[in-house]
Amino acid sequence: MFSANLIFECYEDSTLDRVMSAIQNYIESLRNSGQVIGREIPVNQEGAIFTAHVMCPEEDALSPLYDSLIVQFAKKQLNESGVLQPKVQLIGRDLLSDQSDRCQTFSGFILFTNYISTCSPIRCYDHFEPVPLYKLPAIANGDQKQIIKWQEDYVACDQLQMNGALNIQHAAIHELSSIQSDLFRRGTDLCKRLQYLTKVPVYYYLYRIGGESKKGEEERYCPKCQGEWKQPEPLHGIFDFICETCRIVSNLSWDHQ
Repeated sequence: MFSANLIFECYEDSTLDRVMSAIQNYIESLRNSGQVIGREIPVNQEGAIFTAHVMCPEEDALSPLYDSLIVQFAKKQLNESGVLQPKVQLIGRDLLSDQSDRCQTFSGFILFTNYISTCSPIRCYDHFEPVPLYKLPAIANGDQKQIIKWQEDYVACDQLQMNGALNIQHAAIHELSSIQSDLFRRGTDLCKRLQYLTKVPVYYYLYRIGGESKKGEEERYCPKCQGEWKQPEPLHGIFDFICETCRIVSNLSWDHQ
């Protein structure tokens, strides 16, 4: 990922509330298109100039070429609020974050995230690198908001189970690992929609923990169709199980690795 500053300058008298509302709406539209990543985005003021520090998947993520119709509308609202079009000041590559996939065409995708991930939850099937959401067809209503909200809920559940928060942990693990959970239903619906739009397979990652033994884990079947899905070698060193029928990938229980 790359860090950058978005610089907003007022060109006429306006109120602080009006300016900040327009700036926040614009940044939120960038988040929902996948051009900006993260929820906490600081905005500083110095006179008539406002600067937002943002993280982006790629150097050119803020190019107008990737603006959704919603982002374009938010830009018009900036102008109506007395704010010039934002200037982009690229700071540099973030060395501690995942770098975006550079593929021009894809053989498939994997919907995958976890509690420490802030990048796109759509991964290239072949390289397992995050795919910028703005390079994919809008999943619904002109942007990728449904994917981002699913990711936020998944990350929250994963953080709870990692914290070992007593009874809450069990509910969180259910959401992550059960085909009966709301996360699974919403996630697989997103996979089906993206598969329809892109015409390539899209797989859902089903988290696995527990199990009685390593042997028992290796012999388990797909929880949805009961078909065989154990792979000779784990894909990307993680996915020991792949069901082509149900488009689900999973791991050998983390308790038996």
